[in-house]
Amino acid sequence: MHQIVSAPVDTSRRWWVLATVVAAQFMFGVDAFIVNVAIPTIATELHVSAAQIEAVIAVYLIAYATLVVTGGRLGDIYGARNVFISGVAGFTVTSLWCGLAQSGPELIAARLAQGATAALMVPQVLATLHLLFADASRARAFGIYGIVLGLAGAAGFVLGGILVTLDLAGLGWRAVFFVNVPFGVLIMAVAFRIMPTFQRRAGTRLDIPGAIVLFTGLLCLIGPLLFGHDLHWSATVWLVMTAGAAIIAAFLRLERAVARRGGMPLIDLALLSDAAFMRGLAAVFFFFFANLSFYLVMTIYLQKGLQIPPLQAGLVFLPLALTFVIASRHSGARAKHRGTLVLIEGCAVQIAGLAALVIAIEWIDTPSAVVLALALTIFGYGQGLVMAPLSSAVLSTVKPVSAGAASGIYGTTAQIANAAGVAAIGAVFFAIESNHASRPALFAACALFTLSIIACAAFLTWMRQVTR
Repeated sequence: MHQIVSAPVDTSRRWWVLATVVAAQFMFGVDAFIVNVAIPTIATELHVSAAQIEAVIAVYLIAYATLVVTGGRLGDIYGARNVFISGVAGFTVTSLWCGLAQSGPELIAARLAQGATAALMVPQVLATLHLLFADASRARAFGIYGIVLGLAGAAGFVLGGILVTLDLAGLGWRAVFFVNVPFGVLIMAVAFRIMPTFQRRAGTRLDIPGAIVLFTGLLCLIGPLLFGHDLHWSATVWLVMTAGAAIIAAFLRLERAVARRGGMPLIDLALLSDAAFMRGLAAVFFFFFANLSFYLVMTIYLQKGLQIPPLQAGLVFLPLALTFVIASRHSGARAKHRGTLVLIEGCAVQIAGLAALVIAIEWIDTPSAVVLALALTIFGYGQGLVMAPLSSAVLSTVKPVSAGAASGIYGTTAQIANAAGVAAIGAVFFAIESNHASRPALFAACALFTLSIIACAAFLTWMRQVTR
């Protein structure tokens, strides 16, 4: 039985609450990208191996992706406000730990903990928006969320380059982690003061066995994807991934058994029968499959293929970020009248941007940063048209009581897609690039990006048939 243990939700300061929670989302997004710029300096100072450097990036993503569903469900049980503040506190402390790390293994452990605390913090952002903005302001609120989501990546590249280049107080790469501390403290203080208490479920415990099984299953699926290239895609890699798939299948049976006993499964099983939500998740997967991998490939091409310094390479993404903001502002209003059709149009614009990028690289032997930036603006505009209203569209059929669980599943899907895209498209890019063929490698990656975006548009069209 569901028991209401909180007062009616106070929405009088909801725009300030929006600013607070999306600031946390921005901090999380920046941290996913900012480390890439600092990696060479970290490798030199801590004397870490190539495998450890990859682990510094990978474990953050693995910890987040495998625990974010649990974080969303904890928000349903204990309240989004409580779990959000706890998550921000943990993220702040673990960021400090990252900056103080004295060895490669210690930094890897700190990054693992940082990703785990992010899994508590981030699901509450979407859940809070879903609960506070159920009226005509919903499109605008989710549009702001989408803008922040897109800007975080570009800001991570630029901010990382600036902090490493300036070497503030001799901190070097450590500044990219220390910068989270004052912002984390401020977000906690504001959230504690203004964030309302939502209805929550009392008397129900977290499905601990389900959480452990899901963590293990997703770890077995994601880990080999991220490290398979280094292990030469040996039979062990595929065996572990097969085991992960079997564990996920067992997890679904376990959750149904929990529901039959009258418990509260980690995943709200009713969501699996929501056709629009499931088709939307497929669209989310293919959209994010071509998201983080795109920035990874472009960053490597700029720095290794064209020999552009890290700070200048980061600045190449600024025009993309600006057009992303413009598109996000447009898409929120347009989505109110045209629905998911706007997202499908955004996929078409992204493909046009990729085509412009390929043409620029094909026609110019050594394209300048300015030329590449201009081509990227088209892609950025298309991304903004899709990303800003995507979460709102996918969650639109979800009941408020399942907001935390649904946003957790959404986050898991996005991060699994990011990991899979980095592994699959990255493997193709590196295989071709290793033969000193940066341009063909980028062309091959762009072809895969295009196929993924086409798949996203197809599932959005399928979802649209249900939500009309």
